[in-house]
Amino acid sequence: MKLITFTKGNPDDYRIGVLTDNNKVLDLTIATKNKILPCMLPFIQGGEKSLSTVKEVLSKPTSDSIYDLTEIKIKAPLLNPPSLKDFFAFEEHAKAGAKRRNETLPDEWYEVPAYYKGNHREIYGANDEIPWPNYTRKLDFECEIACVVGKKGKNISIDEAKNHIFGYMIFNDFSARDIQKKEMVLRMGPAKGKDFANAFGPYLVTSDEVDPIKDFFLSVKVNGEEWSNGHFKDQYWGFPLMISHVSQGETIYPGDILGSGTFYKGCGLDLDRWIQPGDTIELSVPKLGILKNKIGKPSCQIELNYKKNRVGAKN
Repeated sequence: MKLITFTKGNPDDYRIGVLTDNNKVLDLTIATKNKILPCMLPFIQGGEKSLSTVKEVLSKPTSDSIYDLTEIKIKAPLLNPPSLKDFFAFEEHAKAGAKRRNETLPDEWYEVPAYYKGNHREIYGANDEIPWPNYTRKLDFECEIACVVGKKGKNISIDEAKNHIFGYMIFNDFSARDIQKKEMVLRMGPAKGKDFANAFGPYLVTSDEVDPIKDFFLSVKVNGEEWSNGHFKDQYWGFPLMISHVSQGETIYPGDILGSGTFYKGCGLDLDRWIQPGDTIELSVPKLGILKNKIGKPSCQIELNYKKNRVGAKN
C-alpha cells in the first residue's frame, strides 16, 4: 500500500490517501466517511485496524473520493513524526569518512549501530524547495531509506523487531558539511550541520509490499545527471537490529523514524562533488518512488564567528 499526505486546493487542508495501481488517489477520510482522520500519525497508530479499513474501501471506492494526481499536491508522508534517529549503517561510507580524516575505522563501529538524533520538525516532501542555510558554504545531500515504526515496544528482540516496522520511504538527509565537520571534531552532534532540513517521500510504502534486501536499488541524479547508485543490501546494520538496539531500555512509538544513513557515494562528500543553489536533486528507489527537490538560494551569507561574539565576553 502506497500512502500519501496531500492537499487539494486549500494548502492548509491536509489529507491522507492511497495511491492506487492506476495512479489515482483515494481520499481516505471521504472514502471511510471520517473513520480515518486526515493525518498520517493517527493512521499509523491505528495499526491493523487502519489498514483493514483501507482494504475495505479500496475494493469499492466512491467516485467523490477519487482524484487525479494533477488535482493534488503531495506533501511529506509523515509531517509530524514523534522522533527521528539516523544511523550510520553502510561500512564503505564509514570507511571513506575515516580515510578522509587519515584514520582507520575504529573497532567500535562494528560493535554498536550508532545514530544521531535529528530534528523531527524540519520536514519537507517531494517537490518542496529546500532552503539553503545562510551559515553554510557546503550543502550536501544523503540518499537514504527511512523506516517508520508501527508498533509501540521496549526491549524488543531482533527476531521480533521486524513486526514493529510499519513501512518505508525515501529520505534525503541534507547536511551542512563545513559546520558538521567542526561539530564532529568536538565529538558532538551533528546538530546545526543537519537540523535544518529532512525530506521524505513521495509516499510511505507498507512493509508487506517490499523486501529491503531485494527491492531497494537507489540512485541519485543532480540536474538530470546520474551521480551515483547503490543498493540497500550493502548495509552492515539492518532495520530490525536498529529497532532492537533503540528499544533497549527505551520505548519506541508508532511514527518514530529510523534513517539508514547513506550508501558509499550516496552523497556529495564521498564523491567530492558539490551541489549549488538552484540545483535539482532526485533520489530514486523503484519500489518507493522518486523524491525530487530543488535547492533554494541563501537569503544572505552569515559568518558564524562565535569566538569574537561569544556571550561570556559580554557578561
